[in-house]
Amino acid sequence: MERELALEIVRVTELAALSAANWMGRGDKNQADGAATAAMRAMFDSVSIRGTVVIGEGEMDEAPMLYIGEKVGNGQGPEVDVAVDPLEGTELVARGINNALAVIAIAGKGNLLHAPDMYMEKLAFGPALAGHLSLTDPLETTLRKSAEILKKSLNNLTVMILDRERHQGQIDTLRSVGVRIKLLSDGDVAGAMAPALTESGIDLYVGSGGAPEGVLAAAALRCLGGELQGRLLPANDEEYQRCLAMGIADPHKILTMDDMVGNDDVIFAATGITPGEFLNGVRYMADQRAETHSIVMRAKTRTIRFIQSYHYLPNKPFIEVRP
Repeated sequence: MERELALEIVRVTELAALSAANWMGRGDKNQADGAATAAMRAMFDSVSIRGTVVIGEGEMDEAPMLYIGEKVGNGQGPEVDVAVDPLEGTELVARGINNALAVIAIAGKGNLLHAPDMYMEKLAFGPALAGHLSLTDPLETTLRKSAEILKKSLNNLTVMILDRERHQGQIDTLRSVGVRIKLLSDGDVAGAMAPALTESGIDLYVGSGGAPEGVLAAAALRCLGGELQGRLLPANDEEYQRCLAMGIADPHKILTMDDMVGNDDVIFAATGITPGEFLNGVRYMADQRAETHSIVMRAKTRTIRFIQSYHYLPNKPFIEVRP
């Protein structure tokens, strides 16, 4: 993939973030998500790719745009798989809480996993632990291995997990072992990325979250040198059969990075909507301007760019105006 794509893609996440931020704290997550999705879809028309959405807003009959299988881009440039989450953290924006993002990952055609919309068990960690841990190990074993490799005591290890009732058993285990815990209200992609970002102070991300978000996080971790292992958690036979229909022969297998994002180049971009662990949110300024803060990364070069942009809002035609 051409390196110029990285900057083209970040323009798409910026517009989605600006659109969603209009709805921050207004209690309507559907309006926020719809605004981000419409802006992202419109901006894709200017991107030089022949893209196919493999992770998006749902099936064709469930989503009016950015649905699975939709063609995006201007029809020029490389054939790529596209994974999107125009608003990762709809509830976060509706309530004005931190860590909401607009996210895109692209990879060569056939490389991104067509992840079904269900839960995935996840274990994510940074470069120092890459290649050393396994999702098949009991959580206590993973914690002790991590502390040993990182040369930390267990009580200096910090683990992030979504604050959900389904995680109570794992939270009890973390507390019994004595590690630090950072509970995350929402924002599964940012949470899984955190262990690969030194400034986050997070060593491990554990627990279950959305499978599509797992693929997006795996794309980011490929660029950061970290690792994510996953295992789909079909809740019933209907979800199991959905996995098979999407080409996943063994829905219970441990999914590696190669399974989720291939072993070739990946580009990942995210723009903060509300302030978060590593990206600032959209900030409105005087004279109809707004500031955005984004990250864009490429696996092939391991280049990581943080981009601070200032936008004159009247010149952003796809941004929905608040009533």
